[in-house]
Amino acid sequence: MTQLIPTYIVIVAGGQGVRMGSALPKQFLELHGKPILYHTIQAFVDALPQAEIILVLPAHQISYAQMVLQHFGTRIDLTIVAGGETRFHSVQNGLKAITQPGIVMVHDGVRPLVSRELIERCLQQAIEKGSAVPAIQVADSVRQTSGNQSSPVDRTHLRLIQTPQTFRTEILLPAFEQAYHERFTDEATVCEAAGHPVFLTEGTKNNIKITTPEDIVIAEALMELAKDQA
Repeated sequence: MTQLIPTYIVIVAGGQGVRMGSALPKQFLELHGKPILYHTIQAFVDALPQAEIILVLPAHQISYAQMVLQHFGTRIDLTIVAGGETRFHSVQNGLKAITQPGIVMVHDGVRPLVSRELIERCLQQAIEKGSAVPAIQVADSVRQTSGNQSSPVDRTHLRLIQTPQTFRTEILLPAFEQAYHERFTDEATVCEAAGHPVFLTEGTKNNIKITTPEDIVIAEALMELAKDQA
């Protein structure tokens, strides 16, 4: 895909590794011999080589960035920004590094298996519609609880939301000028609160978010499978 307009990739990596049982923040743990965050960045470098990458890390983790950068064969140009108290504030800080109108893709640093096809699909839809938020259907049965009781929920209307959540700058940047609210769990909720419609696009099952040791095992297996099928 040809990049026709400036594109910015805001990669938010604020994990602490608590659920991993590790002192090392999860985005720096190894996946196939390299930090998880390396694979995430490389996916966007491969798909959109002209995009500007903005990496948002907690201030006390910025020194860890060298662990990631040393794995690239060539010099990677990226901007490193200190995160904030919440995801909202971290993304807000990252958006301040954007210098001109274009497209912004906000992605979780611990989703290293994002595919080129998904990246390109989100970019193209955001150009056309203003936004693209990847989502997948819920495969399991779902129940809603109330006290000791529960009732089934029609899963046909439910979707699991992924990243990269992609928007035109004229939508996303003004939306993040709002005051923070606890309901802002992702970029889509922020833009909706600012009065913008959010358009979903088909996500991928392999685009998993790594939060537990089991997720690393699954991610490695998926990487091996992709290698065998290449």
